[in-house]
Formats: sequence, C-alpha cells, structure tokens
Amino acid sequence: MAKFGVLLRGINVGGSNKVSMADLRTLLDGLGFTNVKTLLQSGNAVFDAPKGTPAQLATQIEQALEDRYGRVIGCVVVTRADLDRIVAANPLAGIADKPSYQLVTFLNGEPDAKLFTADDTTAYAPEVVLAGDREIHSWHPNGQANTKLTPGWWKKRLPGLVATARNWNTVLKLRDLLD
Repeated sequence: MAKFGVLLRGINVGGSNKVSMADLRTLLDGLGFTNVKTLLQSGNAVFDAPKGTPAQLATQIEQALEDRYGRVIGCVVVTRADLDRIVAANPLAGIADKPSYQLVTFLNGEPDAKLFTADDTTAYAPEVVLAGDREIHSWHPNGQANTKLTPGWWKKRLPGLVATARNWNTVLKLRDLLD
C-alpha cells in the first residue's frame, strides 16, 4: 500500500461548491482506499491505495466526484516524496515570514515555462511567484485579497492544468499526515 494525498480544487470556498469532508471520506473509502483522513474543510485528504499512479488516482477520484456531484471537480494527487521535495526546496524560505501568506499551487502536470515566464513577474512586487516542477510557489505579503496575481493571470499561464493552492501551514500539515 502506498500513501497519497488528494487536493480538491475550488470546493467549500466562499460558500460555493460544497463537498462535506464526511462525504469525501465515504467516497474515497468506496473507491477501495484505506486509512482515509481529511484535513480542514477545503478538500484535503490522505489515503492508502493498493495501486495506481498519482495521475491515475486523480482521474479515478475526479470521475467519482463527478458521478456523485454532477460537476467536474479537479484533483491533484501527491505523495509524501512530492511534499518532502517541495518543503526541502522552499524557494521562499528567506522572505516568507507569514506561512498563511505563502502559497504552493499544486498542478496536475508541468507548467509550460514559456507561458509562465511570458512577462516580468517583478512587475507584481512585492509579490513573488516562482515555478517548481509540478507546483508554483508564491508569496503574498499583503494577503491574497489584495493580490495582483488574479485568477485570470493564473489561467492564462496554466492552460489545461488543474491548479489548486494551499498555504504553507496546510502543506506542512498534509506532509505530516502522510507519515
């Protein structure tokens, strides 16, 4: 059995796209996953799976969510190794002094470097945004409510990818849950 984390995109945010964590646990159990645990109310879960790659598991979970809720809910599945790599590489460690203002946007594939670096991100200062392997690191010192990096900015640079962000505190908690 391998351990995985699943991150659902855009649920329970601002009162829309409701998915209860009890329903999510039941859904994951029904797919044959074991040791299912959820974290917070924003679509974070960990589980053990007997087989499958993160991409295969994400597709399986997305289909089950669509069958259950009648709408597409994007997922990104990660491993403990993914989270260990992200935490160890933390390119914002020297500047991000509020973990809740530091985000990791998890992706279901690699970002197109040409699209991502199409403009000078220093124009968004004091915000910082850096591409990783299958994630984007961003620092929002004035908070996310005041960001210049709008959903349109992200959509233009990450076409066709599922992208879902978690703050640094949540990243660390998810990693710990995968122990």
